Amino acid sequence: MNKKTVVVIFGGQSPEHEVSLNSAFTIISNMDEEKYYIIPIGITKQGQWLIYDGPVEHIKTGEWEKFGTPAIISPDAAQKSVLKIVGGKVKEIPIDVVFPVLHGKNGEDGTMQGLFEIAQIPYVGDGVLASCVSMDKVFTKTIAKNAGIEQANYLWFDTTKLEQCDTVLEQIEKELGYPCFIKPANTGSSVGISKAHNRIELEKALHYAAKFDKKVIAEEFIDGREIECAVLGNEKPIASGVGEIFSASEFYDYDAKYNNASSKTVVPADLPQEMTNKVREIAIKVFQAVEGSGLARVDFLIQKNTNRIIFNELNTMPGFTSISMYPMLWEAEGKSKTTLIDELISLAFSK
Repeated sequence: MNKKTVVVIFGGQSPEHEVSLNSAFTIISNMDEEKYYIIPIGITKQGQWLIYDGPVEHIKTGEWEKFGTPAIISPDAAQKSVLKIVGGKVKEIPIDVVFPVLHGKNGEDGTMQGLFEIAQIPYVGDGVLASCVSMDKVFTKTIAKNAGIEQANYLWFDTTKLEQCDTVLEQIEKELGYPCFIKPANTGSSVGISKAHNRIELEKALHYAAKFDKKVIAEEFIDGREIECAVLGNEKPIASGVGEIFSASEFYDYDAKYNNASSKTVVPADLPQEMTNKVREIAIKVFQAVEGSGLARVDFLIQKNTNRIIFNELNTMPGFTSISMYPMLWEAEGKSKTTLIDELISLAFSK
């Protein structure tokens, strides 16, 4: 068998660094070593790239940094290699494909994908455009609106507008009311999100979100069930079944996702088949609207009482942790994590 050399990149400088470590641990642990030579490369919170050769468990704990050796991916298309730097000398390691297991800024937003495009190295996941517009919730909402996809009412503000905070507060109160959600435009894993029930909480939430991004979104509250669907493919994507989130907190924030064992996911969701099919249809529609490729997880709310299916957001590199919905949804369809990883790598080459 012609084994492929796969670089798995993890870590990064976004607030989702630790989520990335857990995702990378799951992916590497489930890669078929008879098919792939695996080269793990971690990016520290300070931005240093380190090639790691040690127990995969150390990735999850963060201990990998102690044993890393400086390395970078060459942008030279003629090389298609990792440059490992040892004692001032550079060793060139040819590679076939990259699996960027990076969540958030400088990884999931098109920046890293641009490097791979310049280097002409196949990579798992969405391209530059899809990654960029899907990372920025304002652009995602604009595209969804133009595609006729139903979503919650929202406003967005450049954080400089918060200098006239009373004006912003009044506009949100008038157009959205309470409660409402405040989100940074460019984060994942629910980082920086707050639910505001009054003006004091709203002002606090706006300034909190502004710590994570220069754009802030205010979104109306939808009393609904949290539903997720996985998409897989390039030109002819397919959608998985549907899962449901039951949060242990008032909403599914970072702590509820990763630190509260009382939160749970249910696959498949208890929905009529007709509604499940509609969710799957819209998930593919959104994926194609942003010119997605490879994979994505598409999140929805199903409004109570009305059963309206409301698009929430699209994640181009969804989590692959032990509790993540994306691999769980495909496992329910009969695809093991190992098979799913094989298909994602195959899609990278065909793209």
